[in-house]
Amino acid sequence: MDLGLAGRVYVLTGASGGLGFATAEHLVADGARVVISARAPERVAAAVEALGGPERAIGLTADLSAPETPGRLVAAAREQFGRLDGALVSVGGPPRGTAAQVTDEQWRESFETVFLGSVRAARTVAAALTDGGAIGLVLSTSARSPVPGLGISNGLRPGLAGVAKDIADEYGPRGVRVVGLLPGRIMTDRNRELLAATGDAERARAEAEAGIPLRRIGEPAEFGRVAAFLLSPAASYVTGVTVPVDGGALRGL
Repeated sequence: MDLGLAGRVYVLTGASGGLGFATAEHLVADGARVVISARAPERVAAAVEALGGPERAIGLTADLSAPETPGRLVAAAREQFGRLDGALVSVGGPPRGTAAQVTDEQWRESFETVFLGSVRAARTVAAALTDGGAIGLVLSTSARSPVPGLGISNGLRPGLAGVAKDIADEYGPRGVRVVGLLPGRIMTDRNRELLAATGDAERARAEAEAGIPLRRIGEPAEFGRVAAFLLSPAASYVTGVTVPVDGGALRGL
């Protein structure tokens, strides 16, 4: 199936590894060009090299909480590749702890990065997509069902799902599509950290897999393929929805 990605250009935040990088890999493999960002310069450089270098990918060292970051990404895409067709907005998971346990400062810092940083990036890219395009927000299954021990995520992700729907309504008449992606248990560094934090990672993994209908934790590539499709012209009539990539773990219809 031709996804229509050849020659298209996307910006991806938090894409030096994990789900963002997996998505970048699939976009590039189908002929797209990408601008990736993350906070660690050495990881950004390594990711760009792995994606094929400056003919296919460039990287910026940037923090999503910085107000200027989205504009820098949009400008870099246009300067390097001459166009912009969309974005994947991903940010690292907030601190662990229940909603009552985490501190005010942890709430504020997470709001600035996870919530406001994502909103700012989405609205900046949406405004720049004058000829249509697609934006994906990497959220979590916590947008639909709380995840034990992740109170900040449980509080902020549902709000971002609502924001994605709102932006989809506003920019839909201009051909801009906006979707939320809800990864479940995907074997990223974040999930390795969460499993290790239980004190018995193997047992925690077995218990997690027992609650997934497919009986396994997913691989980043399995998320990346779905994200690349939703950002592509092949998904041209899909907008304003949240799409779980969780092996069937969410029980709602």
